[in-house]
Amino acid sequence: MPTPEKSKSLESWIWDAACSIRGAKDAPKYKDYILPLIFTKRLCDVFDDELNRISKEVGSRKKAFQLVKADHKLVRFYLPLVPDDPEQPVWSVIRKLSDKIGEGVTTHMRAIARENPLLQGIIDRVDFNATTHGQRDLDDDRLSNLIEAISTKRLGLDDVEADIIGKSYEYLIRKFAEGSGQSAGEFYTPPEVGTIMSRVLAPEPGMTVYDPCCGSGGLLVKLETAMEEKVGAKKPAPLKLFGQEYIPETWAMANMNMIIHDMEGQIEIGDTFKNPKFRDKGGKLRTFDRVIANPMWNQDWFTETDYDADELGRFPAGAGFPGKSSADWGWVQHMHASLNDKGRAAVVLDTGAASRGSGNAGTNKEKTVRQWFVDHDLIESVLYLPENLFYNTTAPGIVLFLNKAKPKARQAKVFLVNASQVFEKGDPKNYIPDDGIQRLADTLIGWKEEEKLSRIVDHAELKKNDYNISPSRYIHTSDAETYRPIAEIVEELKVIEAEARETDKALQQILKQLGI
Repeated sequence: MPTPEKSKSLESWIWDAACSIRGAKDAPKYKDYILPLIFTKRLCDVFDDELNRISKEVGSRKKAFQLVKADHKLVRFYLPLVPDDPEQPVWSVIRKLSDKIGEGVTTHMRAIARENPLLQGIIDRVDFNATTHGQRDLDDDRLSNLIEAISTKRLGLDDVEADIIGKSYEYLIRKFAEGSGQSAGEFYTPPEVGTIMSRVLAPEPGMTVYDPCCGSGGLLVKLETAMEEKVGAKKPAPLKLFGQEYIPETWAMANMNMIIHDMEGQIEIGDTFKNPKFRDKGGKLRTFDRVIANPMWNQDWFTETDYDADELGRFPAGAGFPGKSSADWGWVQHMHASLNDKGRAAVVLDTGAASRGSGNAGTNKEKTVRQWFVDHDLIESVLYLPENLFYNTTAPGIVLFLNKAKPKARQAKVFLVNASQVFEKGDPKNYIPDDGIQRLADTLIGWKEEEKLSRIVDHAELKKNDYNISPSRYIHTSDAETYRPIAEIVEELKVIEAEARETDKALQQILKQLGI
């Protein structure tokens, strides 16, 4: 088993390679070039290992090249890169490019994709020769530096285990997230949050798992890792991984992340809200054993028309729609509809999703949906996270856990955990340390009540508090804390203002029709 030092050195190398273009500050801008190149280096080195294995049986690498060209099934991915000297590494075809390097790399990437349908749209979508206003986006000198930096370490089967290269690849994605600011939330969830979610969901070998907005695929990877750690068997039946992602570049990132972790998943591209791709033969929504997600918070571009157009039964009449100002509970409704009868889910939401509308006069669409989930006893637990974990916001966020088959002892109750103080200061973001991850996972799994951390709250108390399910409402972390966090109150005010604008707009239209 590789030592932590080897893993760390690989992470250092992979980041140094990324920084070889224009330093750490600019590296995230070039992630769409860097990630496919490192991915291709792994493919080349593994292909070399497979060629060497075959050559031992047939006598030479030249014969091995001929055999795999005739029968691609002999290798996982067939790479049509043949060095002049068959004894040379396959990667040398790319490394030795000296003229029109961007054009050459693009040509080779597209050739690899043509031979491997699984890689089409994943490594051939980037043009390494692209220009903007006549200026190369990544000139040949910098591209050459990047190729040379990547060439300094071998990523073959005997050099690094899939788990180690996978973790290092995830590390690179995290480093890109650190420098990507607001856009990072589109493709990255802090690993400690994903680890807690995965351990609590406790998937079992062979289960189907699904992420409707999978970003770079990190949460699906975390589920597989959690299952393997829990089972401990040498080779448990892998999870069946399914994901959908809207942004093409991020979809490609998710596919590369799966393959480099040596995991097989089906990642579809498209808008899950308007056109979920996973359906059964009758066209109904496919259901899964586990669903996990971190959708973009407070999406406001889904209208009542979008909800009304749904023909998949995702938004039951009794619950209604969450309103235009935030689709948070709309995502929860989609995830609930994607669970089988014994399914469980975990979703990261904006903190305000737990409390918006509670205590307000009149009705609130979000609160109505939240009440439906409480009354149908689907919410198992809610985890209130520390502040400044996520790359696109300093807000804390919550994790909502659903269970369609709650044990009898837990029925008509919800387990609340206020983890606002369980973190370490970091730069640029805070983080939950390993012992904190284990503590929170154990607490959530065992429903362990602990002063200033966790409480079991029955539905009667939730109803008394107008279906506010925020842990911070019920668990105060210090004697002096008697008020809800300002972030929650601000979010509620935003929703109230948005609803007031909608009501005013509707009133104005009615008055106009009446000629007043």
